Amino acid sequence: MHPPALCKQGYQRFGIEFLWFGIKEARACLFAGLFFLSIFCVPRTGLFGIARYDLLLIIALAIQFIMVATRLESWDELKAITLFHVLGFGLELFKTSSTIGSWHYPEAAWSKVGGVPLFSGFMYAAVGSYIIQCWRLMDLKIRHHPPIIFAVLLSLALYANFFTHHFIGDYRWYIAAVALGLYARSEVIFTPYDRPFRMPLLVAFVLIGFFIWLAENMGTFFGVWQYPNQIGAWATVHVGKWGAWSLLVMMTFTITLFLKDIKKRVHIAQ
Repeated sequence: MHPPALCKQGYQRFGIEFLWFGIKEARACLFAGLFFLSIFCVPRTGLFGIARYDLLLIIALAIQFIMVATRLESWDELKAITLFHVLGFGLELFKTSSTIGSWHYPEAAWSKVGGVPLFSGFMYAAVGSYIIQCWRLMDLKIRHHPPIIFAVLLSLALYANFFTHHFIGDYRWYIAAVALGLYARSEVIFTPYDRPFRMPLLVAFVLIGFFIWLAENMGTFFGVWQYPNQIGAWATVHVGKWGAWSLLVMMTFTITLFLKDIKKRVHIAQ
């Protein structure tokens, strides 16, 4: 969190800052990393007579409990992460319903509700946990963020479109165009070591969305869930999901702005 002063310059400084950036990123991904490692390591048949989906739920709850008990996450942050879980699980229930069938969870488990295993909400919570940890570890600050009410309305439109596009037109690209205008000037300031760097906030959303898309490809490869085109044989998740995840990251980011320790780090554009 607070490394000693660095007297190096040139390539040596860049190398140390890049290494420290990687360390902090790995630390921010602690929940997501451990959870997805569990997804990849737990066999399809489960362990000790416990079905895979049930075991993944137990593991996710244990990781979350340990992080709160060791103060790696605060109770306020846990409330936000729980909201991510609820929103994600609600989306899963809708998308996997018999009338929609966007994807499905093929295995049996005691912890399935409406055909959706309870652990699935933790995949969305993992994204929220990563963003919250980055605020602290990277000492994030935001410059020229759009007015909060606009960001909230945009997030509501994004979330609603995940449902409504099955019945009316898909307006995600129109919403993305609005987001491009709202966040065009927004910058995120992050500090890997002791010197701040700047990045367009939209670039951060797209990069995070890309890595979630990669994780989704790995999850479907291990058969944890399947899209209709993956039932006969595994295929890459459509690249359009990268854009959908980037938009979902934007919505997740907006929710974190309401945490009291984060509000003061956001400069609202005038």
